[in-house]
Amino acid sequence: MASSTSAKLVWSPLLALLLMSVCDASSVKQPEGSSVVFSIENYGARGDGKHDDTQALVKAWSAACSSSRLAMLLVPNGKSYLLKSTTLSGPCKSTVVFMVKGTLVAPPSRSDWTENNIRHWIMFQGISDLTVTGGGAINGNGEVWWKNSCKTNEALPCTQAPTALTFHMCNNLKVDNLKIINSQQIHMSVEDCTDVQLSHLSIRAPGTSPNTDGIHIMRSKDVQVRECIIKTGDDCMSIEDGTHNLHVTKVVCGPGHGISIGSLGDDNSRAAVSGITIDSVQLYGTTNGARIKTWQGGSGFAKDIIFQNIIMDNVQNPIIIDQSYCDSAKPCKDQESAVEISNIVFKNIRGTTTSKDAIKLSCNKNSPCSDISLENIELKLEGAKGDTESTCQNAKWRKSGNVVPSPCKGNN
Repeated sequence: MASSTSAKLVWSPLLALLLMSVCDASSVKQPEGSSVVFSIENYGARGDGKHDDTQALVKAWSAACSSSRLAMLLVPNGKSYLLKSTTLSGPCKSTVVFMVKGTLVAPPSRSDWTENNIRHWIMFQGISDLTVTGGGAINGNGEVWWKNSCKTNEALPCTQAPTALTFHMCNNLKVDNLKIINSQQIHMSVEDCTDVQLSHLSIRAPGTSPNTDGIHIMRSKDVQVRECIIKTGDDCMSIEDGTHNLHVTKVVCGPGHGISIGSLGDDNSRAAVSGITIDSVQLYGTTNGARIKTWQGGSGFAKDIIFQNIIMDNVQNPIIIDQSYCDSAKPCKDQESAVEISNIVFKNIRGTTTSKDAIKLSCNKNSPCSDISLENIELKLEGAKGDTESTCQNAKWRKSGNVVPSPCKGNN
């Protein structure tokens, strides 16, 4: 791509398509036949954004989950429902559709959380055949958490903060057509789940908001993510230990930290990630593009990973593998062991970067990265201010087609 202008022109149709998809709540399929609707307003919810509607939601969920008929739990349009930390658990007797047409909003004060529930705001746990949809919004009210983060103010102690929306041990899960905004920390986390479809999501927080990952996936398999817009202050997607068979397509990312495999191997832990495909993604203004990051001292593997058909505009580190990742207040000590990284493909990637080092492969001397394939890559400095370069340490790579910058001369 010759300039950032051409990249932006490419994006416009896809952005329009995604925005229409996210905003068009009329496209949501309603339960048919013998379904029954459980509106939270029938269980005492006020929807004024001030009174606590948590118990109304819990009662409506209990009724819907106990129904022997196809159930819809309805959050009506046009109102804001204040919710404190809550867990909605299964198993349920029948299929449940959680239809969010209005807004679910978190309390504005940190005092509404305790040590026992501070990790989660809304959690769905142990449910099969759940659909969450409706075109409404989930608002984490995260500003007060960001101001009190040690990443915003280094003088403050580092403390935990809630994940806005967590799915834990859910099978055959569908999350579609939602807006998730201003999370306290991570916006959505998928943990220990199987057969997951995430689509037409709009996830947004300021680029300066700390630790506000868009979609976080761990210990889950057979996951599809498609046609989402993610603008946050951290990773648009973070893919962590135990993730297998993940396919991501048509995601627009930025601002944020790009799409990351990891971090893996923290606290000398073992990690296993495989079968990841990141396809047809557009990143703009992100600090990283396609990234794999692992801590020293870890073990296990990250393998069979493909980043392909990616457009980047004004991305600081477009392609990066870092086996010495360190996100700690103190310097990380050198350790010999590392998570093994192998069979990684970077293919059909083009765009502009603000960094001269457009390709960085920084691997461990005791456990070098192997089978790294660089195919048809064209990354140029923003504003055509010179040539891009690549750096490699302990990486075994091969190239195919035209690769700009030329990969790591003499270091293969």
